[in-house]
Amino acid sequence: MRYTDVAIVGGGLAGATAAAMLGRAGVAACLIDPHVTYPPELRCEKLGGDQLELLRRTGLAEQTLSATTLDGEVWEARFGMVVAKKPSDQHGVMYDTLVNAVRAQVPSGVEIIHGKAYAVATSSDRQQITLANDEVVSARLVVLANGLNIGLREMLGMQRRIISSCHSITLGFDIAPVGRAAFAFPALTYWPGRPGQRMAYLSIFPIGGKMRANLMVYRDMTDPWLRDFRQAPEATMMAMMPGLHRMLGDFRVGTPVRIRPADLCATDGYLQPGVVLAGDAFSTSCPAAGTGTTKVFTDVERLCNVHVPAWLATDGMDVDKIRQFYDDPAKVACEARSLAKAYHLRSLSIDHGVAWRAGRWSRFAVRLAQGVRYAVRKRLPSRSARPEHRVIGEQSRGRLA
Repeated sequence: MRYTDVAIVGGGLAGATAAAMLGRAGVAACLIDPHVTYPPELRCEKLGGDQLELLRRTGLAEQTLSATTLDGEVWEARFGMVVAKKPSDQHGVMYDTLVNAVRAQVPSGVEIIHGKAYAVATSSDRQQITLANDEVVSARLVVLANGLNIGLREMLGMQRRIISSCHSITLGFDIAPVGRAAFAFPALTYWPGRPGQRMAYLSIFPIGGKMRANLMVYRDMTDPWLRDFRQAPEATMMAMMPGLHRMLGDFRVGTPVRIRPADLCATDGYLQPGVVLAGDAFSTSCPAAGTGTTKVFTDVERLCNVHVPAWLATDGMDVDKIRQFYDDPAKVACEARSLAKAYHLRSLSIDHGVAWRAGRWSRFAVRLAQGVRYAVRKRLPSRSARPEHRVIGEQSRGRLA
């Protein structure tokens, strides 16, 4: 029997981040995962926006971001023409590299058990996890961060509910120019021209010395289009996006092309003593909406910075304690935004209604205006380069004060 305060099942992004945060806070914890090194998997391949701020709150940002590639600027295009060139804080990184960068920050005081959790039993006091080799871990709290693996949840009477089957499909692949050293753009987001393309967008961004592409589409896994893409990705892309060649020139797609369908799922019966669900174990998100990592970092940051320290300060691990995490305003708001964005982006991309058509053109106009403003600002001399303006500004502030 091994004893600890917190046992984390699953060593993906959610589990590894929780283990690193709790270990750094001096909480007795262990991480249970069968993989010594996390294997390649088609999941999150870039971080940006609010995800960076959430990552900083975990205390793991500096070393984690050192394993990524910053693009600095992204070109947005539609109908084969550049709509905008904007500054970008996107950091490209393969999912296994991201997870292993976080795992490297797990302190030595956190025991990492390379095994498979076979069974779990919970109560309002202590919990027991039985491993496949019959070893037993006793913990005050179990954090299930094992993603789409539903076996342990079903053992506890929890049920996964599919909200939207095959809500989107992600295709991930390397892409390279032919006859040139590099593409003209540092990063590119290519938006669809019409709903019949059944795509959300194509995103091309750097990871290390390569360019990576994520193509987000709304199709069924039985659609022959997926077979065509595997067999002739370049031709299939050009048929879908006729103006793309103006942006890319001649190009080739590296193999293999990885394809991942995503269901929108939620978990019923999750409110139980002694156990919490984090990340995809609680609910899934749409990769096209880009909210999966936001949900993971929100869950783990609130759990490890706020709730676990308070729970461990008193005896027991009853339902009233666990409820505080699920009712956390930041978590509730994040879950709602993630689901709403998944449905909104799908409808904005493929619905034929008048309102959605107007929305697509409105978005096109807004992005075009943003691009024009950014281009104008780049051409104008900076304020610091015009000292007379700076002096006048300082005098004006003095008068206003």
